[in-house]
Amino acid sequence: MLTINVTLLLAVIVFFRLRRRTEARSRFDQKLTVVIVLALGVLIAPTPAGQGILNILGQLASGVTQASR
Repeated sequence: MLTINVTLLLAVIVFFRLRRRTEARSRFDQKLTVVIVLALGVLIAPTPAGQGILNILGQLASGVTQASR
């Protein structure tokens, strides 16, 4: 499946881009990283792993909301 390969490639790119020191990044570099991460999120979302992440984050948000009451 092509989506998995593109997703894996984007994940590797994000990993290496985020390893760099923050001071060495320009505004363009930061914006490009955000665009790549958003594209990665769009590719991961419809997969079973993406659905699992969504469920975990939903439960976490629900727990935080209930704890603040």
